[in-house]
Amino acid sequence: MTDTTRRNILALAAAAPAALAVGAAAAQSPQSGSGILPGTGRAAVVTGSSRGIGAATARRLARDGYAVTVNYLTKRDLAAQVVRDIEAAGGRAIHRQADVGDAAADRALFDANDEAFGGVDVVVNNAGIMNTDPFADMSDAAFDRMMATNLRGGFNVLREAARRTRDGGRIVSLSSSIVLQRPAACGPYAASKAAQEMFSSALAKELAGRRISVNAVAPGAVDTDLLRGKGSPEQLQAAAAMTPYQTVMTTGLRRSEDSAC
Repeated sequence: MTDTTRRNILALAAAAPAALAVGAAAAQSPQSGSGILPGTGRAAVVTGSSRGIGAATARRLARDGYAVTVNYLTKRDLAAQVVRDIEAAGGRAIHRQADVGDAAADRALFDANDEAFGGVDVVVNNAGIMNTDPFADMSDAAFDRMMATNLRGGFNVLREAARRTRDGGRIVSLSSSIVLQRPAACGPYAASKAAQEMFSSALAKELAGRRISVNAVAPGAVDTDLLRGKGSPEQLQAAAAMTPYQTVMTTGLRRSEDSAC
């Protein structure tokens, strides 16, 4: 998948998810409209957006006219660079640190966005951790850390999104094609991503009547730090071959900035 195609898919998820059916899930409130959501005068919060898919999404939303809150956990320098890139292109952005697994930190993140931009119209629930240790080898600490980010963090972000997203907005969560592939050594990670799909389906129904679309996007293998180191190039290509496009996708970012979390 080309960088342009990848960006268009993510932009479509934010702008017109009624037309989106990617991977395992695409849930939508019954009364959501299918028209384009204009970016000008609107704002977006993208979690885990200092690198990788999140950074590419933040830049694309900014190009479409959204003011963007860039969230990071530890990579402040990379988050600041994303903001500089957006501002250099004529957009508006801020960066804020928050551990999505901490409910108070999530509230502060959305507070910062509301103070800077007056509210939120698009929320991209992207921050995540991938641990592929087999069941027998995974430690309690590794399991708890992944679930604190992927499961509790996803819930925290979507709870704030449900409370704050303006009518007619968009909420997008990152799932994974691995949910359907179900390979060995990925059970806990796949379960944490499957939760995003369940969250999205339920939240879409809860927000029915407010014209807010809620979707889970399930990308295939994407060349980010999240995926690198999880196997040999041959193993990664074999994983990619299980998806329809049959290749590793790229965000088009510099390698040093590539990560989904």
